[in-house]
Amino acid sequence: MSHTFSLSRVARLVGVPRSTLQRMVKEGRLTAQNGEVEMEELLRVFPDVKWEDDGEYARVEEIKKKAFAKRIFERALPDKEVLADRLFDLTHEYATAKGLLAHYEQLFEWVMHKLDDVAEAGGAPAAQAVADCKLWLRQQLAAAPREAERARGLLAEERAMRIVSVQVKVLPSGHEFFVEGSDTILEAALRAGIPLNYGCSNGNCGECRARLVAGEVKKVHPHDYVLKEADKAQGAFLMCSYTAVSDIVIEAAVAGAQDIPHQVIATRVKAVELLDERLAALHLTTPRSQRLRFLAGQRVRLKADGVEGEYYLASCPCEDRHLELHVRRDNRPFARRVFDGLRKEDPVTVEGPEGSLVINLDSRRPVIFVAWDDGFAPIKSLVQHAMSLELAEHMHLYWVAADLGHYQDNLCRSWADALDNFTYVPLWVDGGAPEVAARILDDHPDLSHTDLYAAGPAQFLQHLRDGAMARGLSPRGWHAEVLA
Repeated sequence: MSHTFSLSRVARLVGVPRSTLQRMVKEGRLTAQNGEVEMEELLRVFPDVKWEDDGEYARVEEIKKKAFAKRIFERALPDKEVLADRLFDLTHEYATAKGLLAHYEQLFEWVMHKLDDVAEAGGAPAAQAVADCKLWLRQQLAAAPREAERARGLLAEERAMRIVSVQVKVLPSGHEFFVEGSDTILEAALRAGIPLNYGCSNGNCGECRARLVAGEVKKVHPHDYVLKEADKAQGAFLMCSYTAVSDIVIEAAVAGAQDIPHQVIATRVKAVELLDERLAALHLTTPRSQRLRFLAGQRVRLKADGVEGEYYLASCPCEDRHLELHVRRDNRPFARRVFDGLRKEDPVTVEGPEGSLVINLDSRRPVIFVAWDDGFAPIKSLVQHAMSLELAEHMHLYWVAADLGHYQDNLCRSWADALDNFTYVPLWVDGGAPEVAARILDDHPDLSHTDLYAAGPAQFLQHLRDGAMARGLSPRGWHAEVLA
């Protein structure tokens, strides 16, 4: 049986986004069955990708650096007991493969003896034919064709990856993510931007209960929540207390905006970054035990020194304890506090989240993002969330500058440079909202299979919506937030 790889694993092996592979499958350039690619097909489609067979253990450091360059060394490898279990699984696979190889060698020798019997019984012509056949077989086995060498290197690299990370598939949503280092399944999902449902995240409430469908998990943190024996027999476990030993399939709930509770969290200022003289990026850090649950595109209320204000989150939910908000310099009390003296380590209370401008997790359609001035904050959050999930076939970002300019233009251009399925178009207000909306829509004559996310003033959004609907946009594909 041919070895197969999931699209997510292939993306890591060949160094291309998963969305690119999905597009290749859709266009018929890559064959996949149920999200799995056979090794022969992978070698055929990516002939220029080189894998070196240096042995699994020798490859761990290289793979770790390539796949997890942003992670510190201590978090790159899993807990020693989990690592031992993963190595045991690989050893078992190796022993099974070696046993099959021995069986095939015996079968080969049996075939050779049978050919000798045919040669003896068939006379000189048969003997010559058998001799030619045996010579050809031995030459083929000794040739070690280039594809066999590349296949061996590919398998070695994939096995090395599985030492430091294993894959999780979530049912019924179909989302996939990797568990890296010492992360629990819940931590890995949230870091990947997948909002699996949870409550306390420390084993008390049971809200993160899931069911193991396939694979092996291991308990790494204690929990006080008591699972019934009947539930455990059906594979129930708490994602905040378990990690994955092997590639696994689980049944788990994905949270929507209506599932996220109102929270009050005491954060600390990490930095106040002046983006220009009119705008600041406020960076906050939540406590280790209380990260903010939110979806990209939502807003929160901030309180500091007796003043408060409501702002959109510009960070991705996948950024762990880091929160970013864009604060415009104006006469609002909280804005004055930010620009007139908020310092590192100052306390800021965060309440929320609110808002329904969130990613449609079930859609795989191309996406258009439209931001007007500092409406870029929620759009930035949405873009980063879409990137982390690798949902969209293609992403277009239009940023309309009226008063503030494109204050993170370099960031947007870096996205366009790094991703082959991302385009960025900065626009200036010329002639008014109708003309800007028309300029955007001129690039997209057919929007019948597209999702559009926009944040801006009401008049602009109305023109954009009317024009988009005229081009076939479904009402379910329209997602917008009116900025005051």
